[in-house]
Amino acid sequence: MANIEVRKITLIDINQLQKIGRQTFQETFSESNSEQNMKNYLEEVFSKEKMTAELNDENSEFYFATLENEVIGYLKINFGESQTELKDSKSLEIERIYVSKEFHGKSVGQLLYDKAIDIAKQKDAEYVWLGVWEENPRAINFYRKNGFVEFDKHIFKLGDDEQTDIMMKLKLSN
Repeated sequence: MANIEVRKITLIDINQLQKIGRQTFQETFSESNSEQNMKNYLEEVFSKEKMTAELNDENSEFYFATLENEVIGYLKINFGESQTELKDSKSLEIERIYVSKEFHGKSVGQLLYDKAIDIAKQKDAEYVWLGVWEENPRAINFYRKNGFVEFDKHIFKLGDDEQTDIMMKLKLSN
């Protein structure tokens, strides 16, 4: 595989972030959700306002995976108060790792994941955690393979549909 680069992104990348965000979410979940719920979710989560706020949040970071300047995946991590739950100062949350469908199975997700773990170690986090949809076996297996264990569940609402996320964590030995 040619050189895939991982780089931190800023506000000037917002259009590309919206694009890859919508595209990968759609690819991953459209078959399992109603069109209306998907449409509303994508409009809300990837709106200019929400993305701008997230990119300006000092407790969140986004990274692109690029191949020859084409964005093929992205990572979003949160610390401190910006974590979606837990909000433990000793933890880092991987909120999103998404890779374009055509690049599945080419270690792009692993590169983004490794980046998140590096940052967690730099920040002296004691553990990394995340939520993954219970009906997404690819993702669950990926995290298990990387040493994550399940510790809880929570409800994720996509429109009027309540879905169960499995919460997983990985203890870091610094």
